[in-house]
Amino acid sequence: MLQLIEQSLSANTRRAYLSDLAHFEAWGGAIPAKPATLATYLADHADRLRIATLVRRVTAIGKAHEARGLPNPVRSELVRATLRGIRRTRGTPQRGARPLLKEDLGLIVDALDTTLRGRRDRALLLVGFAGGFRRSELVGLDRADIAPVREGLVVTLRRSKTDQAGHGRTIGIPFGRTRWCPVTGLEAWLSSSGIESGPLFRPINRHGHVASGRLSGEAVSIIVRERAAAAGLDRRGYSGHSLRAGLATSAARAGVPSWKIRTQTGHASDAMLARYVRSGELFIDNAVSALL
Repeated sequence: MLQLIEQSLSANTRRAYLSDLAHFEAWGGAIPAKPATLATYLADHADRLRIATLVRRVTAIGKAHEARGLPNPVRSELVRATLRGIRRTRGTPQRGARPLLKEDLGLIVDALDTTLRGRRDRALLLVGFAGGFRRSELVGLDRADIAPVREGLVVTLRRSKTDQAGHGRTIGIPFGRTRWCPVTGLEAWLSSSGIESGPLFRPINRHGHVASGRLSGEAVSIIVRERAAAAGLDRRGYSGHSLRAGLATSAARAGVPSWKIRTQTGHASDAMLARYVRSGELFIDNAVSALL
């Protein structure tokens, strides 16, 4: 049963779902499951697990049913009502990654040196921000995915979290108008590293040699936090997702329409983008500004 969703999901999502299904089975559940059983499972774990974890677990259980052609108990009113009740009584505000805003990104980039590692990190941070990439998308890029054009770069994203079928999409990264240009930053990294094919962003060992493999998603988080601290910023709350969140929030602050932000980030809807837009607009025409 645990192999039913094996081929339809990304590796990270698949591992999470398989873990969720194993947890449900260890509790005493089985596929197929009745809505009452699933509701009891949710209630038993409501005090111990975050809402997001519970939702992911019932999603995994639902996918296991659909893979077998069985009725999905997650769609039942009993399970939905149980989730609504848990949200109302025990829900907590969602905590996302701290956005790395344009001004702070500039501080970090200005603090970088011109060593090979410094050039790699400069390119990674600027391209990650400019493309609004998830960390998995950023480290998944190959040299062949980058095409120079007169206006800057065209980046082909061959697969992403919301594109499990691998249809791909293209993102334009224009030349910057400031010293924080992502295009020149990437060109400097490619020139220094000699990378002509294969992974775009790679580990560098302590002897300064560039590896043949690609950076991990966790390495992006570490780079963001360590470079933030080196620039004198508080590293707490930053992660690999901070680059993507930083672009969306900074663009909203600059008055960029949400549909244009979504074109860059690949968010499926304004609803998915809404929390970044709200955060970015907190101080735009703030009522208090006219009073104090």
